Amino acid sequence: MAGLLFWALVALATVTSLATAWALGANSNSPPFAPAIGANAISTMRAAFLVGILAALGALAQGGAISETVGAGLINGVQITSLAATAGLLTATSFMVIGVYTGYPVPAAFATTGAMVGVGLSLGGDPAIDTYRRIATFWVLVPPVSGGLAYLTATLLRRDDIPETLSIPLLAAIVGGIAANVQLSIIPSPPDVEQSSIAAFVARFVQSPTLGGVDPLQVLVTIALAALSFQVMRRRTRDSVEGGIRSFLVVLGSVVAFSSGGSQVGLATGPLENLYGTELGLPGIVLLALGATGILAGAWMGAPKLLQATSREYAQLGVRRSIAALVPGFIIAQLAIALGIPISFNNIIISGVIGGGLAGGSAGVSRRKIGVTLTFWVITLGSSIAVGFGLYKLFAAVLGG
Repeated sequence: MAGLLFWALVALATVTSLATAWALGANSNSPPFAPAIGANAISTMRAAFLVGILAALGALAQGGAISETVGAGLINGVQITSLAATAGLLTATSFMVIGVYTGYPVPAAFATTGAMVGVGLSLGGDPAIDTYRRIATFWVLVPPVSGGLAYLTATLLRRDDIPETLSIPLLAAIVGGIAANVQLSIIPSPPDVEQSSIAAFVARFVQSPTLGGVDPLQVLVTIALAALSFQVMRRRTRDSVEGGIRSFLVVLGSVVAFSSGGSQVGLATGPLENLYGTELGLPGIVLLALGATGILAGAWMGAPKLLQATSREYAQLGVRRSIAALVPGFIIAQLAIALGIPISFNNIIISGVIGGGLAGGSAGVSRRKIGVTLTFWVITLGSSIAVGFGLYKLFAAVLGG
């Protein structure tokens, strides 16, 4: 009977993880393409299709770090059981589904982090204060940094003395340089390194000497990819400025959607890290594939509603301010993945959308919508801790887990 109950809980936890990944695909993985839709650079349905594919690929290639943090880094002294994982995931998913169907984006990182802290405390674990401090600092800095960078970028793009055949390629070069150093699990790496970047792989393959701890070849590869990105976009904008700008906006949405999958899948799979890795002995890619499948389904089935809400209601953006909203989003997302910090893409992109919108005057930004969203975020974090704590206590009382 005990064995039957264990496998029943494994099945329940797995289904709940899939449901959470579905909600992530519909909710938190949608905002990267919202600016492109708002600028009429891509249709809503096509964006939803691309979000699903790209976010699922990002989940497989970059999802491990965040999954580990959510699964083992939020509570000290206890292991997350299958019953606790189910309670936490049900709590987080409920909050995200509410966001999908009300049109107000609920930050998945807030909901999942709060829920897992709640169930961990309910298990008798100790708060991981240092981890909370690190995560909270990052979260607090996201709105001003994302919004501020978006505002500055949008302001520069609006300057008449800087031609767009130069400014847009320069932004493309920045994105290309960062992409050269994005950590990916699919790139061969040494046994003691989980992920590697294109630039690091080339430098390691050639075995170039380092200077002051810096690999010159890795720097050269970064510059080369940045220069290639500049040249491609330079040629595109010279052929057609508007066509080049819209193409770059879609490319930005694509790389940010990929990054969102890498950062968000851990919110669905992290609670099952102990169950799948320790108790079942399965490789990490199995768990990430489970999350990627759920994200793909959620993006295709549930993303269009939230894409419309985010793109149309927060600010009436043109293509230039939309680009300004996505560039800092890509930078912040990759930084969070590198640090293993769960983040809310709603927080990043909406802050960027607002910052880019304010560059053209505040008339295009809905203050009421912003205020309600911020309230939702604060309520989500606090109440998800309480709900996760109570739900696990209820499950444990009923099932004896």
